[in-house]
Amino acid sequence: MTGLIMFVAAFFMLLLGFGVAFTFGAVALIFGAIASYFELAQDGIVHFSDWSAEFLSMFSMMPFRIYAIIGNKILIAIPLFIFMGVVLEKSGIAARLLESMGTLFGKIRGGLAVSTIIIGTMLAASTGVVGASVVAMGVIALPVMLKHGYNKGLSCGTICASGTLGQIIPPSIVLIILADVFNQPVGDLFKAAVIPSVFLVGAYIVYILVIANLKKDIAPAMPSVKINFKEVFIALIPPLVLIILVLGSIFAGIATATESASVGAIGAIVLAFFYGKLSFKLIEEASLDAVKITSMVFAILIGATAFSMVFTYSGADGIIEDFLTSLPHAKMLFIFLVMAIIFFLGFFIDFIEISYIVIPILLPVASDLGINPIWFAILIAMNLQSSFLTPPFGFSLFYLRGVAPKEVTTIDIYKGVIPFILIQMTVLAGMVFFPHIFGF
Repeated sequence: MTGLIMFVAAFFMLLLGFGVAFTFGAVALIFGAIASYFELAQDGIVHFSDWSAEFLSMFSMMPFRIYAIIGNKILIAIPLFIFMGVVLEKSGIAARLLESMGTLFGKIRGGLAVSTIIIGTMLAASTGVVGASVVAMGVIALPVMLKHGYNKGLSCGTICASGTLGQIIPPSIVLIILADVFNQPVGDLFKAAVIPSVFLVGAYIVYILVIANLKKDIAPAMPSVKINFKEVFIALIPPLVLIILVLGSIFAGIATATESASVGAIGAIVLAFFYGKLSFKLIEEASLDAVKITSMVFAILIGATAFSMVFTYSGADGIIEDFLTSLPHAKMLFIFLVMAIIFFLGFFIDFIEISYIVIPILLPVASDLGINPIWFAILIAMNLQSSFLTPPFGFSLFYLRGVAPKEVTTIDIYKGVIPFILIQMTVLAGMVFFPHIFGF
């Protein structure tokens, strides 16, 4: 019971706005003290010396766990991919891509929105950083779409949805974290995510084209513009080469995810030099941003480790496992229940907390039920992607709200993302019922 109460307490504190890492650490300490007291109270009167010894013993392994986190070679890829994404965003490569794709697809209804999805896909495949993608396209693409008479909701929804593609399209920070949690090779998760990513991107594009042709004024075609194929080539080919180098080296088995991340970081610097944007200030700002984001991830991971340790000590993980394995038709019911829980939690808390707190509790049950860990991980990744879109706390919504023009309201953004959330849920349902279509 103590473990379940501490989970509710942590959730409540997060809703109040307390820092994630410190919330998990503080809750772990408080409920660790409570759990150790009740453990000793079963045998009679509790003396302070015995209680303090039990409490300290509970956390005696924390230094070793922290050292294991710091020395985890899989997690080294995170700061490198973040650095790569920030360099590409700050060097203006995203802006150049959007402008070039806009001239190619602008002549058809919904063409600017389709261009935004395609560029979001390319940025996701070369960076995996959601914030950078949403902000870049919010600054560049949103004013252009509004200028050409695009519906505010469709414009905002397209930008938020395309920006979150970095959660499922390799190299994804989510997939790297899940590989660590599931103890699976990162390359296997990257490969498994390709087909679901293609389905999701295709579904987005189909929706935009259909809605643009059904409602003629929602996404009008741009006036005829002359296409400069030389500029389009220069804008598109170098980033594509970087994507091929990063992902191709992993898929071909030439490099690990961490090694390919270092290739991507160097490649981003080379691209910045190629486009004449490389400077010491750019490298300094990108490095600082990468350190800040990485520090946040690892601080949350350390807090989550303390939380899960106390949660396990209280025996709550065994209660949950017994409940889930006792369900009738356990396998499919377990999948539906897990997807529903993760989707609900995504309304309020971030994917990092879900990955390191909730999912480890579920893994033993999934293993007992014989569920394919790669398939299960990709289902969770697809579900976690929606956490960036779901109101009221979806991070993509906040990113776009911060750079959107004044005439775009928060309600416009909320309304715009709803169709894309439904599309994600449809693709997720397809992965559950027809896994063979998605390569599982």
